[in-house]
Amino acid sequence: MAELTTLARPYAKAAFEVAREANDLDSWSSALDVAAVVSQQASVAKLLDSPTLTAEQKVTVLTDVCGDELTAKVKSFIAVLAENKRLGLLSSIRDLFENLKAQQEKFSDVQVVSAFSLDSNVEKALTEKLKTVLLSEVSLKTEVDASLLGGVVIRSGDTVIDGSVKGRLNKLAESFGV
Repeated sequence: MAELTTLARPYAKAAFEVAREANDLDSWSSALDVAAVVSQQASVAKLLDSPTLTAEQKVTVLTDVCGDELTAKVKSFIAVLAENKRLGLLSSIRDLFENLKAQQEKFSDVQVVSAFSLDSNVEKALTEKLKTVLLSEVSLKTEVDASLLGGVVIRSGDTVIDGSVKGRLNKLAESFGV
């Protein structure tokens, strides 16, 4: 997974810069989403992986299926991906693009995993605190994982805050060399 992200990052940054300079982030976001979803469909994925098709043929297949959802610039971007044998990265590129867009728009998706369900007052207080820490608006998604034993794990992009009992016990075990 990390390798895909590493390979996809320069393409996502390039697409983001082109979209930002053209003040066209939403259009690019939508087009990349469509291209990523289409590229993951079994029949399309099989064609895109085919060694017998040229890069141009793969671009034609993908852009024809996507139809009018792709602008000329996005089609050119897809052509560059095909030439570099990177069409398989479209999903990762879309995800990284969305992260960059969220940062640009000062918006963060935050996942909170806790040992027990959080009441609305705790969620509200946590959201307010995260707004000040992340310097952005926050969309909080919560889930329960009893294996944490207690505490919470907070994820926002590449940032992870592990305040769980399980995490602390693991750190303690590492410090003893267990």
